[in-house]
Amino acid sequence: MTTIIEKSGKPTATTPRSTSVAADQVRFPTLHHIFALTKRGLLKTMRTPEALIDVTIQPIIFLLLFTYLFGGAMMGSTADYLQFLLPGIYVQSILFSAVAIGVNLNQDVTKGVTDRFRSLPISRSAPLIGAVTSDVLRYLVLSASLLITGFIMGFRVETSIWAMFGAVALAIGFSLCLCWVSVFVGMLARSPGAVQGILFLAIFPLTFGSNVFVQTDTMPGWLQAFVKVNPATSLADATRGLLSGGPVASPLLYCLLWMAGLLAVFFPLAVRAYRRRV
Repeated sequence: MTTIIEKSGKPTATTPRSTSVAADQVRFPTLHHIFALTKRGLLKTMRTPEALIDVTIQPIIFLLLFTYLFGGAMMGSTADYLQFLLPGIYVQSILFSAVAIGVNLNQDVTKGVTDRFRSLPISRSAPLIGAVTSDVLRYLVLSASLLITGFIMGFRVETSIWAMFGAVALAIGFSLCLCWVSVFVGMLARSPGAVQGILFLAIFPLTFGSNVFVQTDTMPGWLQAFVKVNPATSLADATRGLLSGGPVASPLLYCLLWMAGLLAVFFPLAVRAYRRRV
């Protein structure tokens, strides 16, 4: 119990209820706080459209380059290779796009933005949740730009419209699980450039050491062993099955197991590192 002084000058007893309510508001994020910080992330992206280059222009360049440069050599037909390649480029691009959240959070820390958040009556985790949810816009922009470009080039979904939506949902879900690795590295590295360098160093072997660009049976035996357990391979196979037809159940199961593993390991590590850093 605390006391306050009224205008008459007499002390009046009050209960600490208002203080406990404020403490609860600081401790637990509310939908209002998360929505406000998600909106902040979206406005930041809209005001700096060049930040969307990695989810718009870059995937299209990869798709055009590999299709018309290597299509004839790989499968004898650029049209056939496009059907095989587009799901792989989609997987590669969705993995690369997960790097951005770690870089952005590191920038907020180094520029003092998180210090301003700490002075507000909001949960310490609300900025983190807002950053993750606003990143979904990047994944949707990537999906739309790459699929539309693929349709113009001649790619066709050979399953159904619902299977296509399932492939998009699976890819975005995998990227949301992978983004916690990005958050973890972003909270440990000293600069945004270091975050980008570390994450790309880890993601490049996953994307290029998979069946994103070529079929697994064309590789040496020692490399096939790595490719078959690579999460990028499982995601690429599941995406191809949903978009172009083929086996889906087995690669989808492995993909979901990888997603669960990423969440189980890196979500608590990322949240702990974020709380220690901010």
